[in-house]
Amino acid sequence: MSRLVKKSPSVCTDLPLDTTDSWKKLRVLLQLLKSCFGPKGRLKLLHNSIGGHVVTTSTSSVLLSAISSSLPLINLIKTSILNHVGRFGDCGLFAAIFCLTLIEQSRQSGLRGRAAAQLNKHLLDLCTVYLRQEDCGCKMELGFNSSHNLTTLASSIISSKPACVLTQSEVLHMSKLSVQAFLLTVPCSSTGVKLGETVTVPVEGPPVKHSAVFPGLLVDMPDLLSLDNAKRPHLRPLRAVVFSASLAGDLSDTGDGVIEVHEGEDTDSQILDRLLELGKQVVEDEVKLFVCQKVVHPVLQQYLRSQDVLVVERLGVALMEPLLQLTGANPVATLHTPVPAEAYGTVHDLGIRQFGSKKMLHLLPAGESSICTMMLCHRNATVLSELKVVCQNTEHVLRLTLRDPYILLGGGCTETHLATYVRHKVSGQLTETAAALGCSQEECLLGLEGFCRSLQSVAMALEHDGGSSAMDLTHAHHWILPADDMREEVEDTLGPCSCGLVEGGPNKPKTYLSTKTPAFSPGPPCADAMAQPRVLDSFTAKINALQVAVETANLALDVRFIIQDMN
Repeated sequence: MSRLVKKSPSVCTDLPLDTTDSWKKLRVLLQLLKSCFGPKGRLKLLHNSIGGHVVTTSTSSVLLSAISSSLPLINLIKTSILNHVGRFGDCGLFAAIFCLTLIEQSRQSGLRGRAAAQLNKHLLDLCTVYLRQEDCGCKMELGFNSSHNLTTLASSIISSKPACVLTQSEVLHMSKLSVQAFLLTVPCSSTGVKLGETVTVPVEGPPVKHSAVFPGLLVDMPDLLSLDNAKRPHLRPLRAVVFSASLAGDLSDTGDGVIEVHEGEDTDSQILDRLLELGKQVVEDEVKLFVCQKVVHPVLQQYLRSQDVLVVERLGVALMEPLLQLTGANPVATLHTPVPAEAYGTVHDLGIRQFGSKKMLHLLPAGESSICTMMLCHRNATVLSELKVVCQNTEHVLRLTLRDPYILLGGGCTETHLATYVRHKVSGQLTETAAALGCSQEECLLGLEGFCRSLQSVAMALEHDGGSSAMDLTHAHHWILPADDMREEVEDTLGPCSCGLVEGGPNKPKTYLSTKTPAFSPGPPCADAMAQPRVLDSFTAKINALQVAVETANLALDVRFIIQDMN
């Protein structure tokens, strides 16, 4: 009889944000995330203390997934940010840094949790309403008649992930490939409403500039396939059939349907006979490409190949949907009935692509198809894994532009511009705002200052070499100053701002972000047709990141008790 252990009582933590241990862990997490932010962010090597491989990253989705904590508040913030990144693909570090800084500013100001949450929500509404206005000074309309801004947006995302270890020319190459892959997944037909898919195939070894995008689908090439067989001429297009059921001949995995077993007969022989009948049917139906998600029996493979049918097995579930979209086939889920005519699909042609030592079978669509394959090359597995995540997130962000064809200025300029706008807007309506929110004017000013400092701190987090941040007093754009700049006042002759849209000059007085300045209304950048921003952010992803950061911070500030079952 096993020994019974008395159940331990649950642990209740009152006001968790006021405990030293919780606050210390939140500060460590904030410093960790800030150090990864931007193109000059520092890499992180993460390793579980009980074993496992080392993760090298600066990407929020990988970083937060690899961090484990026993503190419920940290797990709450992690889950919220990861959910945002899973849906929008970008601005994860922005959301996490802004959220944690809001919590820090609210705690340091001494504001009541409920008052801080109300003020944060009101200021968030001001930000989102302003960002959706046509005359917003930090937003640009994205025109699809040119790929320049799309490439700049892709480059801004890729260059902000230093764990990819890319040179400037490699960043530009990958940005162009990401835009090319995105455009290939957009249907040309005006009646098509379903976007296609980009299949990413990582190849370790070749240099980054060997990466390429191909229309159609690349799959692992059968070992027995020769170049001569692949180039043998056929009538075009080629008929294809796709099986989702196993064709290995196992009785336990024969797909949908019922098989009759006669007494005294060999079951394996009956199943093999059925497989060969299936093979004869597809040969008679002039099938030239035979694909199976799982395993194909060797005897059936030999028969099909003898009839000049290309057999691809072990396709995997991940490639089934893009293959079905490309061929127009319907998956066959049983081997007990003849293949219906409507199950067949087509491919235009077959080819072979080689990347280093890896050979791939290239399936070209017979008609219009929005399926493409991106071959990603890099020197080792660590950086290749990071590059794959970044390219997939970049494609996700580019797709968001179809829903909201706008972009935001990057480099911290949107954050400083927003903070200046909100400070000016509330300062001019302080009495009305305080009365509407049911708080004092002093509390309103404390909440306003904490919110604006939190936005500015995100821009300041882009500097990692001991420098400082400045803002012009006309457009409220962001400048990063080098560490050796010790002047008390910022020069008016600095170069362009971080996003590249506003030039420095004698008519652009500036101030350090750490100093207090009078509230003013930031103006839009000068209308110069030749001016092009060099850093851009996703409009849709950043608006959602703002909302997620504020709502998560408000939830953390509103937590009164945490009850944990320790058994």
